[in-house]
Amino acid sequence: MLKKTFAALALGTALLSAGQAMAADYKIDKEGQHAFVDWKISHLGYSFIHGTFKDFDGSFSWDATKPEASKIAVDLKTASLWSNHAERDKHIASKDFLDVSKFPEAKFVSTSVKSTGEKTADVTGDLTLHGVTKPVIFKATFNGEGKDPWGGERAGFNATTKLNLNDFGIKGPGPSSQTLDLDISIEGIKQK
Repeated sequence: MLKKTFAALALGTALLSAGQAMAADYKIDKEGQHAFVDWKISHLGYSFIHGTFKDFDGSFSWDATKPEASKIAVDLKTASLWSNHAERDKHIASKDFLDVSKFPEAKFVSTSVKSTGEKTADVTGDLTLHGVTKPVIFKATFNGEGKDPWGGERAGFNATTKLNLNDFGIKGPGPSSQTLDLDISIEGIKQK
């Protein structure tokens, strides 16, 4: 009886250790520019302005067998915004909107991941923007994982959300411009 108890305990410990070992840490591939933080906002209700943030970094942990245990953290330099129009970029960076001199960084840290399908999940976390921290939910899609041509391993995701700018103390440029769409594409390199 004692032998069976020890055997069961050893097997349980081995399975638990194996499960924990499966989770892997990834660094977002900013160096190879296989990651993007893109945004879109209405311009007067007539068209959309598209842009991106060029300077950000982050990491995530991922285990395909336990997506709910995943975590992600992203830090972004707000002054790195780009919309393909220098004067507009200056205006967005000014005190009228992002006020990048006062709030040079934005940050997202996940607090939970809830599977919604075979390759989809709701990623909830705290977004800090313009000095305000609010919970947001990203709709995420797992794109895939595997070996790369350089001997490493990668995993990739896309995630989208809509932000109400007023929630972060930012007044949009007009009634049709209070909501910002964020579209994030990340590819991470598995860390050894």
